[in-house]
Amino acid sequence: MNQKSFFATLLFLSLCLGLQAQDFQGVRGLVKRRAPWLNKSLALKKVDFSGQKDAFTLSTVAGKVTVAANSPSAAAFGVNWYLKYYCHRSMSHMGDNMGAVDKLPMVNAPVHIEGLAQYRYALNYCTYNYTMSFYNWEDWQKELDYMALSGVNLMLVANGEEAVWESVLDALGYSQREIDAFITGPAFNAWWLMGNIQGWGGPMTRKEIAERAHLVQQMLRRMKELGIEPVMQAFFGMVPSSLKNKFKAHIVPQGNWLAFERPDILDPSDSLFTRISDLFYGATKKLYGKDIRFFSGDPFHEGGKHGDIDLKEAGIKIQDAMQTAFPGAIWVLQGWQANPDKHLISGVNKKDILIQELFGENTQNWEDRKGYEGTPFIWCTVTNFGERPGVNGKLQRFADEIHRVRNSPYASLCKGIGIMPEGINNNPVVYELMLELGWHKNKVDVNRWVKSYIYARYGKTDSIIQQAWQYLLQSAYSSNLGYAEGPFENILCARPGLKITSVSSWGSLNKKYDLMAYKKAVALYVKAWPEYKNQQTYRIDLVNLLMQQIGTEADSVYARVVTAYTNKDRPLFDNAYNAFLSLFDQAEALLESTPFYQLSTYTHQALALNKDKTVGKNNLLNLLMLNTYWGAVDSSHDALHEYAYKEWAPMIKTFYKARWVLFFDHLRDSLEGKDAPAIYYYQWERDWVTRKLNQVLANPGKPKSDSENLGKLASQILSNLKY
Repeated sequence: MNQKSFFATLLFLSLCLGLQAQDFQGVRGLVKRRAPWLNKSLALKKVDFSGQKDAFTLSTVAGKVTVAANSPSAAAFGVNWYLKYYCHRSMSHMGDNMGAVDKLPMVNAPVHIEGLAQYRYALNYCTYNYTMSFYNWEDWQKELDYMALSGVNLMLVANGEEAVWESVLDALGYSQREIDAFITGPAFNAWWLMGNIQGWGGPMTRKEIAERAHLVQQMLRRMKELGIEPVMQAFFGMVPSSLKNKFKAHIVPQGNWLAFERPDILDPSDSLFTRISDLFYGATKKLYGKDIRFFSGDPFHEGGKHGDIDLKEAGIKIQDAMQTAFPGAIWVLQGWQANPDKHLISGVNKKDILIQELFGENTQNWEDRKGYEGTPFIWCTVTNFGERPGVNGKLQRFADEIHRVRNSPYASLCKGIGIMPEGINNNPVVYELMLELGWHKNKVDVNRWVKSYIYARYGKTDSIIQQAWQYLLQSAYSSNLGYAEGPFENILCARPGLKITSVSSWGSLNKKYDLMAYKKAVALYVKAWPEYKNQQTYRIDLVNLLMQQIGTEADSVYARVVTAYTNKDRPLFDNAYNAFLSLFDQAEALLESTPFYQLSTYTHQALALNKDKTVGKNNLLNLLMLNTYWGAVDSSHDALHEYAYKEWAPMIKTFYKARWVLFFDHLRDSLEGKDAPAIYYYQWERDWVTRKLNQVLANPGKPKSDSENLGKLASQILSNLKY
């Protein structure tokens, strides 16, 4: 008998003797909520795996599925391991497959797994707005259950800071109007906390701020039960730009972030910094507790100016203030672009620093900077920017890079892995793989791993879907796509023009993957309809895959439009632009089949969060702005439009198609020699938001569902696409 078998046998016998004790009540609650059919047949037991990080052993003892673990997080992930690899069940942000199984599978031999990653981290500041701006407690319960099942033990909490700052500014003598000018609206707090903007999308009422704080308090209690530590906001010197008019202190104006005035930075060496940090952390303790260990905050994020601030001294002072308030606190910093500046972290106690290698799908800052100059870090992926739609993710690269880090000279500094999407309602395979990689000792072969993923996602599998995924791994999920900021984009959603290379300012239309392999994958998914049509997860994926194929077709048709116009070929132009517009109609019909892809799903969420009609109206305005023009007060600084575009019905027709119709009418007038003044899209988009706002307030509507006809529609659309 080898050592592992001996250990497993001993554990098995100990479990047989101690099954009466039931531990991990938070995980028990999770099971009751998400898999109630498993609850009575599940035993959870706390054990001490001497010298090991988070670990669990899965077995069947006395007819019960038994998870023995040394932490709530390991216990939750052990439950998930059983659900995925034995019951073929899974949760995701794009549908769940959590129905009861006919008969609980036995675990024939104990399975022991240790988490190699000390930290399994989740969320980006931006996720809190592109995905979670209007989450209620029910939404957060599901989110936290998903995170726990995925093994997450460290998660950013970027809501609720409004109440902290309200307390700080009250103490500094600010009026309500002055506070309103600083705190953003509910869909823009991410960029406020990162020091990029202030006030935009506001104001929030005091009641709204209090409700958001209460929601965070509920989250923190549940996170503690599930073994997920929060990463809360640090005070790093960000202050309202109005502070310099009230106090004499060394304050460095930060200028603009794109179209927005940034908050200022207060020199951490100034005595006023100490006063405000005391107020800030005091309010944090009062609102959210004294046992917080992790704090996030990046001074000079994305182009901030440090002026004559001594960066080394600033880093020391920021950390000292944090440690004074919360002894043993760990400062979390983003490894993004030039962040964190090496001078900022040169004098800090590095054992209490954790850097996020944020953009791992494209960068290797951990290596270029020699382990961030000897600083603990975690390896993360963004994958998605602005929650823009699209099938993408460099799956094998994730596995390869994590394996490479673990076998590099900086292995001892790598403390874990993480997911940092700007929006998470996309590509569930990415987030599942990434978080599971924290538990695999050997390098994962994604071609093999994905077979179990498919089975758990749909609750069944066959050669058709398996082959489709092999094509996806050769195309949109390939690791050989070069540099890309998120998915390749859909030109249907672009602001019209004759020379379009991207939809968003930092995206790309250039689909670098194997287009024929991708189309084969889509065709196989359509073919699988009769067998999988009753699976919600399959229907959501089918629509997603087809929408990307429609986008590829649109690229080709758009090129014909441009050629015809350039050559002044009116018949060809009419034919091409009609073909282009017909793609919107096909897309609209497709999106109307599934509530996940409908604007009304999200407007309802925004309106339902608050009973106050004024607050609800502002929620709705925030939602519509964010997902169209984002925000700008000057048309010459308008780079953020379409940064968070969505493929939602009816927006695909009423916003994107309507905008293209304006453009084509303009081109047709030009071809006919008529006066064709330029179209002022900047104002048109804002007018659309105002109209839609009023329409939704007058008639909120409800999401539609037409899953019965989706299979036939998908076949028709695929047969119509020529590319």
